[in-house]
Amino acid sequence: MKQFRTGLVVGKFSPLHLGHELLIQRAMAACEETLIISYSEPELPGCESYLREQWLRARFPQAVVLVLHNDQHALPHNDADALVHRRLMGWACVHLLKREVDAVFTSEDYGDGFAAELSRYFGGRPVHHVMVDQARTLVPVSGTRIRSDPHAHRAFLSPEVYASFVQTVCFLGGESSGKSTMAEAMAARLETIWAAEYGRELWVEKDGHLVYEDMRHIGEVQQQRERQLRGQANRFLICDTSALTTLFYSREMFDRVDSALEDMAQLRYDHVFLCAPDFDFVQDGTRREAGFRQRQHDWYIAELQHRHIPYILLSGALPQRIAAVLEHLDVYFTPSYTSLVKNSPLMT
Repeated sequence: MKQFRTGLVVGKFSPLHLGHELLIQRAMAACEETLIISYSEPELPGCESYLREQWLRARFPQAVVLVLHNDQHALPHNDADALVHRRLMGWACVHLLKREVDAVFTSEDYGDGFAAELSRYFGGRPVHHVMVDQARTLVPVSGTRIRSDPHAHRAFLSPEVYASFVQTVCFLGGESSGKSTMAEAMAARLETIWAAEYGRELWVEKDGHLVYEDMRHIGEVQQQRERQLRGQANRFLICDTSALTTLFYSREMFDRVDSALEDMAQLRYDHVFLCAPDFDFVQDGTRREAGFRQRQHDWYIAELQHRHIPYILLSGALPQRIAAVLEHLDVYFTPSYTSLVKNSPLMT
């Protein structure tokens, strides 16, 4: 038997960090059922409501999660009077979650007043306040500090949350256009990881004898890799290809495309680079010929334009291409990190 039947944790969770997670874990340990409510007006950059809901459900699937979305509810400003916020939470518990709570868990002085107002809202039902790590000694961080640079403070974020701050960098290109070389090189330059091309691995494994059903499987595995690796990456996840490549080969080899693969090809990446076929074609035993490479390159250009996907064309030798990518990504670095990357021995 736990101490309380129903506990409540409320927060902006912008972003959800390990201090918040400690608070929720304490509530879950003390309560038979834990309610988590999140809202923010205005939304804080990079912590929009759909992301907060995704984070909370991923980290606490056994809790009851309610995220109030701004486009569905008239929410008070974050700086509104405390009484307005407390009564909103009472209303949300009764009318949206159909529950009253026995305890609220906070790390703030306002917790006693919050519990008292909920008690009044519930008609005098006792509501206890449980204080957790008020001095922030167990998890010395704040949402404001993390928002200033999520990458510098990633140690305070779970991988599921940090993944939302990682930008995806996708390299596309015809056969023997340097795509995989660029992906691996950029992962090294940016001190991060890359999602290798599963389609090529399966081609080798099956000695080139792919069947139509393999196309959907390739797309699924590729995107699954990207999802798994994103939380382990450092600022950027480098992606060697996208479902567009698999879609191209499905049309080329089988003259048809699975509808699920069509849906996968809708996935957008933060940065897309197309490698130009401007050096000698290299036959490695798995490729077609130089003419096919050019046709594939032309298809990428037409398809990217048709889908209104911005991209940057990379041409020239490897150092020139790396420099072009770094110049484009420069705006996404903090000044200190940009200097570190540009002056790294890896750039020589």
